[in-house]
Amino acid sequence: MLPEYDFSRELFSQYELELSESQYKKLDIYAEFLVAYNNNVNLTAITDPKEILIKHFLDSILLVRYCDIPLGSSLIDVGTGAGFPSVPLKIYRSDLKITLLDSLNKRIYFLEQLCDKLEIEAEFIHRRAEDFSKKSEYREKFDFSCARAVANMSLLSELCIPFVKVGGYFISMKGPTENVSEGENAIKILGGELTDICGYELEGEERRIVKVKKISQTPTKYPRNSSQLKKKTL
Repeated sequence: MLPEYDFSRELFSQYELELSESQYKKLDIYAEFLVAYNNNVNLTAITDPKEILIKHFLDSILLVRYCDIPLGSSLIDVGTGAGFPSVPLKIYRSDLKITLLDSLNKRIYFLEQLCDKLEIEAEFIHRRAEDFSKKSEYREKFDFSCARAVANMSLLSELCIPFVKVGGYFISMKGPTENVSEGENAIKILGGELTDICGYELEGEERRIVKVKKISQTPTKYPRNSSQLKKKTL
């Protein structure tokens, strides 16, 4: 399914990443299952093997180059969709403890089957982030939350920062166009601080990784409910 191992390994090395044969084999299983499942359930518009390797797998794994993620860190992927970036990260860094959160049960069902095929451990949560982060056993319990989504930074921050423990980080994967600074007020209200924006190119396309450090507890009234979130951003 994926381009051959030597090509994939060389591609990763161009971004200062090593790719073992066992990691490659799991990514190959992932790609094949994703494309087959996508025939019945819409998970991704990207189905070309080389594009899956670059735009889904390499892009997800590049987080480890730009973010210091300590051994054994816990990470919740908010609105994970088809598992990006957390499942490729788990394949690349088996020490990570990942929680996959999505509002659509059909995606969670796909992820359960996928992780079973890959023989990797994960926690699967079918809930909306604005509701689930109110639960005491998940609120401010994670070292990292992440999102690879098109929503604006203010909204993503309100959905993701409440999951992060003080001292942890919310990481947002962004394209080149959004004015991320417009989310700074929300970040501050939610107990965060914008610490870094890492820009890089992925095969000629601009990407950014936005890092927000949790410096104080999120006020209990956040996140607001879905109707309030739709009406007005912080």
